Amino acid sequence: MNKLLICFLVMCLASADIFASMNVSYLNTTVILNSSTSGRVVETVLVNITNNSISQYEQYRQSLNLTLGDWGKVLRTNLLIQHIFNPNSNVSEFEFIPGPIINRFYNGNGQALLTMSYIAHNITTVENTGPRTFQYQFVAEALNFQHTQNGESLPENARLNIIIPKGTQANSVYPAPDYPYPRYIGNYKNVTSFTWDEGEPLQTFSFSYIYTESLQDEVTNYFSNAYTNYTHQIYLFLIVLFSILAVYIYVKVFV
Repeated sequence: MNKLLICFLVMCLASADIFASMNVSYLNTTVILNSSTSGRVVETVLVNITNNSISQYEQYRQSLNLTLGDWGKVLRTNLLIQHIFNPNSNVSEFEFIPGPIINRFYNGNGQALLTMSYIAHNITTVENTGPRTFQYQFVAEALNFQHTQNGESLPENARLNIIIPKGTQANSVYPAPDYPYPRYIGNYKNVTSFTWDEGEPLQTFSFSYIYTESLQDEVTNYFSNAYTNYTHQIYLFLIVLFSILAVYIYVKVFV
């Protein structure tokens, strides 16, 4: 019954008048990096909806059976995919939320946001480059936007944002971002948010930042790691001890 309902809804969504009355006009991708090698990715697409399709959009929005692929077919868009992921790793905690109507114009037309949120793993690498100093390098292969003959690029009407943790500093950014503005190019002190706008070539994309660990953090992490290693050793010792006892008891009782 559920399969029949899904097929019926998708067929309704695929009608020509619906295609004409709902369309995607903008993509915004934000990558929030952290002190591990993963990052939280939030992607939103802006949907334009004509007045006679508002109620239909609300109906589809409340349907729990429509998949991400179904929405892509409805809107005739290839933007409803994960644009940030390492092809040799995975993503987790994926959520897809069709939002409510956020703008309603004088002619009755409206707009809504479709939001994808997920954790992309292994999208940066980290290297200890000095005492308490770590360099994080974004994995360029994790970009999955528009593939052209010249390489990767942002599609039209799209934006990419990368946010690095507080206390870190970008030390290599290419191509130069549209934000911060040109007067800041090469000087990224106290800058944690970087933006590239539509059509930006990304085939030679490079982004890295430096994290300098405080002495207090170094001490805390040292004892935390030492405690973890010590705990593992205790568990291993107990496993070996219980194994020896089990063999001893077996030999004494059954042999």
